[in-house]
Amino acid sequence: MTIFSETLFGGRHFVVVGLGKNGLPAVLALRAMGAGVTAWDDNPTARAALNGVAGVTVRDPATGSFDFAALVLSPGIPHRLPQPHPAAERAIAAGVPILSDVELLFQAVRASGSQARFVGITGTNGKSTTTALLAHILQRAGMAVAAGANLGPAALSLPLLPHDGVYVLEMSSYMLERLGTVRFDAAVMLNLSSDHLERHGDMNDYAMAKRAIFARQRGGDLAVIGSDDAESRAMAAWLGSLPATVVRVSGGDTPLATGPALPGAHNAQNAAAATAVARFLGVPDARIAEGLRSFPGLPHRQQRIVAIDGVTFVNDSKATNADASERALMCYDRAIWIAGGMAKEGGIEPLAPLFPRIARAMLIGRDAPALAATLTRHGVPFDLVGTLEAAVPAAFAAAKAHGAPVVLLSPACASWDQFTGYDQRGDRFAELARGLQAGVA
Repeated sequence: MTIFSETLFGGRHFVVVGLGKNGLPAVLALRAMGAGVTAWDDNPTARAALNGVAGVTVRDPATGSFDFAALVLSPGIPHRLPQPHPAAERAIAAGVPILSDVELLFQAVRASGSQARFVGITGTNGKSTTTALLAHILQRAGMAVAAGANLGPAALSLPLLPHDGVYVLEMSSYMLERLGTVRFDAAVMLNLSSDHLERHGDMNDYAMAKRAIFARQRGGDLAVIGSDDAESRAMAAWLGSLPATVVRVSGGDTPLATGPALPGAHNAQNAAAATAVARFLGVPDARIAEGLRSFPGLPHRQQRIVAIDGVTFVNDSKATNADASERALMCYDRAIWIAGGMAKEGGIEPLAPLFPRIARAMLIGRDAPALAATLTRHGVPFDLVGTLEAAVPAAFAAAKAHGAPVVLLSPACASWDQFTGYDQRGDRFAELARGLQAGVA
């Protein structure tokens, strides 16, 4: 693995705020590249992770001088809405740029002389699967690939790739707001539905954040855009005035090959997007088809956990909004549905056309009563069970009673009321399902 020069960022001093999944690797990488680093997290436990790290100053940048090249602000920390972090306010007042770690990865790669290509993938839903799928296809084709950013390893923990290498980066709207010079050779925007409005204000500003993935593209670059929703179609019309080659993808597209980890129309769109980028990067169709067939899938995205007495338990915990749960429910004619948590704007009302597929719902989490009210209006039977610990055995019993072949955890809600994230929620569901299997055996 090739690493970056230890003098690459010499003479520059950055401030990093937020020492979690993105921030801590950013601190360590910037120091390894010779930069001066001031670091801060509002949580003392997170700050303690830097005890003994040479060359890092731990102090609150909201006080004292603010003489930095840039503020590297972790994606989950707001710089605008709903309330800017004090460090962001200082940066804005001082005219200091607020950047994501992806921006600094791009700068580091180019400063190192590498012309490795950059692929950025975004969308309200499907971006993790598409990122992992494309990286899998490129790896199977023998290319030098590094994948990460919003999915998997933090951007600044990725290695330096050679000229023929490819960075495949999942880009959240939070990251896209904080780019300055990044140009994606291939950029993908899959779909757009209401999400993260507390950070962006309204759908127009959310769409503008997503649109930034196409910024600075030029002739010879590739812009892939979904065509299954009105917001994406509007963005596609705007893309037509820009120099990049535009390819539209849809859930109605027929993939080159199908695999067990890519069920449903939404995955047909994901496969179409990955295929378009792989072709752009020179991968033959036969290699792409092999990659589609062999893709193992991702945890928490329609992940099949166990089958017990003819009932399959499916972990789709990554579905944190109604649009994502719609994609899962469309894959099953009849299911016991586990849903709930912290509901997004609009709740589950958009799922009403799919309610006939739900034999019974098990509702958990803070906003279970609001979901129950929606299901009551539509005549969908449900139980207010409160927790996953109660939901899993109750769902199994309901599946046997109603002849439903699937227990589907696809919550349509955020998880932070009961879990540290969707991944912990999905892991707990899997643990409970496997425990149930052991008990039945």
